[in-house]
Amino acid sequence: MKDKPARGSTPVPATSMNVQNAITGLRGRDLFSTLRQVSRIGLRNPLHTAHHLLTLGGQLGRVLIGDSPYQPHPRDTRFSDPTWSQNPFYRRGLQAYLAWQKQTRLWIEESSLADDDRARAQFLFNLVSDAFAPSNSLLNPLAVKELFNTGGLSLLRGVSHLLDDLRHNDGLPRQVDERAFEVGGNLAATPGAVVFRNELLELIQYKPMSEKQYARPLLVVPPQINKFYIFDLGPTNSFVQYMLKQGLQVFMVSWRNPDPRHREWGLSSYVQALEEALNACRSISGSRDPNLMGACAGGLTMAALQGHLQAKKQLRKVRSATYLVSLLDSQFDSPASLFADEQTIEAAKRRSYQRGVLDGGEVARIFAWMRPNDLIWNYWVNNYLMGKTPPAFDILYWNADSTRLPAALHGDLLDFFKLNPLTFPEGLEVCGTPIDLSQVGLDSFTVAGSNDHITPWDAVYRSALLLGGERRFILANSGHIQSIINPPGNPKAYYLENPKLSSDPRAWFHDAQRRDGSWWPLWLEWIEQRSGTPRTPRDELGNATYPPLGPAPGSYVLAR
Repeated sequence: MKDKPARGSTPVPATSMNVQNAITGLRGRDLFSTLRQVSRIGLRNPLHTAHHLLTLGGQLGRVLIGDSPYQPHPRDTRFSDPTWSQNPFYRRGLQAYLAWQKQTRLWIEESSLADDDRARAQFLFNLVSDAFAPSNSLLNPLAVKELFNTGGLSLLRGVSHLLDDLRHNDGLPRQVDERAFEVGGNLAATPGAVVFRNELLELIQYKPMSEKQYARPLLVVPPQINKFYIFDLGPTNSFVQYMLKQGLQVFMVSWRNPDPRHREWGLSSYVQALEEALNACRSISGSRDPNLMGACAGGLTMAALQGHLQAKKQLRKVRSATYLVSLLDSQFDSPASLFADEQTIEAAKRRSYQRGVLDGGEVARIFAWMRPNDLIWNYWVNNYLMGKTPPAFDILYWNADSTRLPAALHGDLLDFFKLNPLTFPEGLEVCGTPIDLSQVGLDSFTVAGSNDHITPWDAVYRSALLLGGERRFILANSGHIQSIINPPGNPKAYYLENPKLSSDPRAWFHDAQRRDGSWWPLWLEWIEQRSGTPRTPRDELGNATYPPLGPAPGSYVLAR
């Protein structure tokens, strides 16, 4: 086991798209504007263009005679089939594509475009080059083999899948076989009851799964853009069941899926609703200060609640806070973020307010374009070229089961990314109170993902530094979702740990120690120390003030 990461191996955050782009959106006119700028530069600098065309011509000549050094990245699974390297036709086709890719990137990099325009151009070219990869054509060797193996049926099935997705999935290939899952059946099936409900959320209390249970409960706050059962998938990867079996007392927020009637629900509305759920959790458990856990936008809402409570001098209602891939510092270094100018942000606000909501399907599509090779073109090949049904994968089913954001909350999030208000005292006002996270003197535990393309790990690290109190930061070797769903037993899992939180994420990373396995047991040890004494659990859920309203997973999670 390597004791610490090697020099120079700092994980690079996603350089294309992130959660800001999903919330803001990308307008076609902005992409076409970038395309026009690139075309204009090419016409104004014919010698520059001619130089790169001649260089490309020479490289293609070397490709034809079999003297080309270009090879795909070893981790690029699109070209893992041996045909791409052993068949002369396929090998030359792939090398020609790689030569074109490299020379076009150099043409952009060496052009007279301004730095921001050059970054936008590279981003746009990456989308185009991924789309035109030879693996996405019917000549893909996997598709050709499947065509012969099925006697042509794969092509007919692929056309059928394509027509169905054009009609029912906005033209994008499906990522999952939705028929394999049922919420409340084989997903979100942990026994419990809804013990509180308001307009915005349902509060679920889960039945104990251990002989002893800690006195202080944990209230989990999921993101508003997705449903809560990412914490409660199948029995083998349910974080809820893991916590219950280890003696934790767990309450879960289930956000309502808003419609245009709820356009005025903003961040303050969600903080107020969460405070009501916290009070219900305190009453039912008999604990005056539950622990909190928030993921992604749920972590932002949780932090705003703590800042609100601190301003009211009621922070004693919370014992500690766990943040999972949550952004409180919204500064990004991403080429796609350059599209998010004032005009784009205001247009996004107007569009969602006219509709009343930001549709979750629209956000999901932008998330898919963050990693098009993994989340679009991979399924294009599987579903259409090979005619296969997409896999039955619980996380992808959850990802497709998206929700909407009310227009006011969407506007608040846009302002959050535009102004980065939590990085300075009283930069954000919630429920009429100014927020200063440095005054929130609670113990905190933050988890980020080294391969997270939605909330880059260095921004999550900087977010942890905004908090007062005793802070702990863990970097998992995973992406956005896998950083949360990280059950023990995965031989490839590891995390980095360094108790000294310096101001520079790279400096922290350089001195971090690698630990094999899941971070769940480490966090469990941390939260147990803040969960009070074990006691015999109560069999009844709720209490006289908050009686059970129905079985888990409740009704809000089922709304489409």
